[in-house]
Amino acid sequence: MSISVQNISKSFKNKTALSDISFEVKEGELFGLIGPDGAGKTTLFRILTTLLIPNKGEATIANFDIIKDYKSIRNNVGYMPGRFSLYQDLTVEENLEFFATIFGTTIEENYDLIKDIYVQIEPFKKRRAGKLSGGMKQKLALSCALIHKPKVLFLDEPTTGVDPVSRKEFWEMLKRLQTKGITILVSTPYMDEAALCDRIALIQDGKILEIDTPREIVKHYPKTIYNVKAANMYLLIESLNIYKHKYSVYPFGEFVHYTDSRTNFNPEDLKLYLKTKNLKNISIEITQATIEDTFMELAK
Repeated sequence: MSISVQNISKSFKNKTALSDISFEVKEGELFGLIGPDGAGKTTLFRILTTLLIPNKGEATIANFDIIKDYKSIRNNVGYMPGRFSLYQDLTVEENLEFFATIFGTTIEENYDLIKDIYVQIEPFKKRRAGKLSGGMKQKLALSCALIHKPKVLFLDEPTTGVDPVSRKEFWEMLKRLQTKGITILVSTPYMDEAALCDRIALIQDGKILEIDTPREIVKHYPKTIYNVKAANMYLLIESLNIYKHKYSVYPFGEFVHYTDSRTNFNPEDLKLYLKTKNLKNISIEITQATIEDTFMELAK
């Protein structure tokens, strides 16, 4: 296994950040840690990259122990923290050269690994990092994390605050990196990005809720979900929440995802009820469960 985590726990004063976390990531796998802000993702990443020591449990990265072999881990992993942490007053080129020098290598030596990413920011190589757009900062940070050819790459919420086009490009880059044999552990609060991973772990309040492939996790959703829509979204949500047979009600884009507590649910009954609430243009259709639906169910 490229990453092995066994019973890791971490507390800060009276706050438990991680509780008995265990999972494994295979070599060359793109593994996603999926959960909202405050779920414990960043704390776990800092432990696995040897920046924090756990209260209990153990972990190995590329067969190196996170406590005993911390120096070896730092030489063999790439880490891209959630907040842009490069030197903002250095240029793109100077940042990359600096990180290459730290790891005793050169840009030229590992250029083949970062070429697909770097060519997109090369026209701005003389620009200071602090003056780059969000998407360009992201590409520079990834290039710096890869310049020493790491065995394992840790990416902590790499697409937060980045535009949709840059997000799509970033995940395409990760897929290409996978073909080069790099193991990737990525955290994200975006449920749509979870579907792009080989396997995912859903995390909430420092605990793992479930680990599986995105497809298998969605299969476990226990109920039929309906897309419900009406002319007045606010009134629709309010009306569904007070409906005596409702099981769950979640806004989902232009729809509301609704599940009913009855086994013999008839959508026409719900439509009649909504009409009594003065709702217009009502539509109710069966839809497929998503990872977000499954997460909300598991987190109850």
